[in-house]
Amino acid sequence: MIESLLIANRGEIARRIIRTARRLGIRTVAVHSDADAAMPFVREADAAVYIGPAAARESYLVPEKILDAARATGAQAIHPGYGFLSENADFAEAVQAAGLVWVGAPPAAIRAMGLKDAAKALMIEASVPVTPGYLGENQDAAFLQTQADAIGYPVLIKAVAGGGGKGMRRVDAADAFADALESCRREAAAAFGDDRVLIEKYILGPRHIEVQVFGDSHGNVVHLFERDCSLQRRHQKVIEEAPAPGMDADTRAALCAAAVKAAQAIDYIGAGTIEFIADASEGLRADRIWFMEMNTRLQVEHPITEAITGQDLVEWQLRVASGEPLPRRQDDLAITGWAMEARLYAENPATGFLPSTGPLDRLRFPTGARIDSGVEEGGEVTPHYDPMIAKLIVHAATRPAAAAALAAACAGVQVWPVRTNAGFLARAAAHPDFGTGRIDTGFIERHAAALIPDGTPPAAAWQTAATALLPTDTDAPWTALAGFRANAAPERRVAVAIAGETQVVTLDGPAPGAVAEVAGETLLFLNGEAWRYGPAVAAGAGGDGPSDGMILAPMPGRVVAVDVAEGDTVSRGQRLVVLEAMKMEQALLAPFDGVVATLKATIGAQVSEGSLLVHVDKPV
Repeated sequence: MIESLLIANRGEIARRIIRTARRLGIRTVAVHSDADAAMPFVREADAAVYIGPAAARESYLVPEKILDAARATGAQAIHPGYGFLSENADFAEAVQAAGLVWVGAPPAAIRAMGLKDAAKALMIEASVPVTPGYLGENQDAAFLQTQADAIGYPVLIKAVAGGGGKGMRRVDAADAFADALESCRREAAAAFGDDRVLIEKYILGPRHIEVQVFGDSHGNVVHLFERDCSLQRRHQKVIEEAPAPGMDADTRAALCAAAVKAAQAIDYIGAGTIEFIADASEGLRADRIWFMEMNTRLQVEHPITEAITGQDLVEWQLRVASGEPLPRRQDDLAITGWAMEARLYAENPATGFLPSTGPLDRLRFPTGARIDSGVEEGGEVTPHYDPMIAKLIVHAATRPAAAAALAAACAGVQVWPVRTNAGFLARAAAHPDFGTGRIDTGFIERHAAALIPDGTPPAAAWQTAATALLPTDTDAPWTALAGFRANAAPERRVAVAIAGETQVVTLDGPAPGAVAEVAGETLLFLNGEAWRYGPAVAAGAGGDGPSDGMILAPMPGRVVAVDVAEGDTVSRGQRLVVLEAMKMEQALLAPFDGVVATLKATIGAQVSEGSLLVHVDKPV
């Protein structure tokens, strides 16, 4: 067994490898950039080596720096994780040439599967079914147009050296082909330095199904069943599950046999994934599932395979790299239960999924789920690397139970001030069509209106905030009669501000969210979303306060919004001014129906406590 291991990666996958290595008694070495010096994986490794600036091209993507770190620390082996140099055949060869153990696929296998057209040609030769299309060397635009016409629209133009959803264009009609080809080539050249393309039949109602395979140096190859990765956004996986819904035993047997055959065709060693595209328009059928590509590394979604098989795939990698045979034979492997994984990203769905960076003043995860995370509370999401905060993994006896557990896990995430896709994930996992397995790669686009928030706090958020603002000392004489009404049941009304919006809330429902003080801000967490909240400060708001209409600054602060002008007619409870103090916004409301007689507030002005901001006159 390997005794010392350098991990040529960072974040979540580095921590994941360290956990297994520690259990096996293997010494670990981390490498890190400037941006990662304080990251958990650096602290958790037995040793750490600085390798350069934050930019990956100057640190994690420099083979010489990785090899120098291995030599300096006496590491015996290098594990590349995924991403960065994990599928770089030249680096793999350099590791082996340095007398180190490469915990990854053989360089020849990486090269064989590195180009989509060459990989498909290999699969055709090995009798593995591939998607109908053109894989040839002729890259003349007119010729490619004739091939697309012959295949029949829609077709998919794909960069030969593509990956991660880049260099791909769907074409629905012949007259759109030329422009799509030109665009695809530009993107491919910029991303991969190679503008060659192939053309595939575009599958309507497609499912993305992949098979985990493993080989050893003794000629053994097994599969660890399939994963369904159909929930994608812009070709990036969002939620994965294992096994695939709707998969019958015969189709599974044919699919997994094809995956093993693919691995055997290139004498594969280590962890790999054979990716297939399925036409699920009439259910999953063995004759409608085709090879797409092979990932010659461990996958981000490997934990769900671990959950349903009870195996540690990183341990398998380390044992195989040490020259041992596979830990299990095919007959020893079976599926138990159902597992799902959601990728929690630092991005804001309400703004088109733009990345969100900054400090993690609050980072809390629910219990009942496996959390694989590269960051921790008090850390930071930087703009230098992939914005994934964590993977949330659940395992249950049945698919409905797993879906419910995943939705609950995502809904229970609390992150601030960085924005995340937790609420989006929770809604996706709880969607009726997801629950019944009616999924394909167009699921998110099709249900975007229901999945992507508009930023408006839901009714439950208002109830939670209002409840939190109620006095807790109900025995005190000044609060004992709160909500009292003569000859009627008590009614409790609270003026609330959430993220600049205001309401006078009548408490009539449950308060399912959570509130917390974080870095001087009062926050509300509900269903994976987070908002600032507080009392909507206004004379008479929610009660019978002063009737002179003088709206005064309740504390020192800065005016950040002015919603009225002198002479405007306003209604009781209408927002007039927003004051920011202590990082929290306070909305000042009209105390009654009236007219703005005086307006002193101006946007950007600093005001002291008690300053007159607005004077509202009652109507005559």
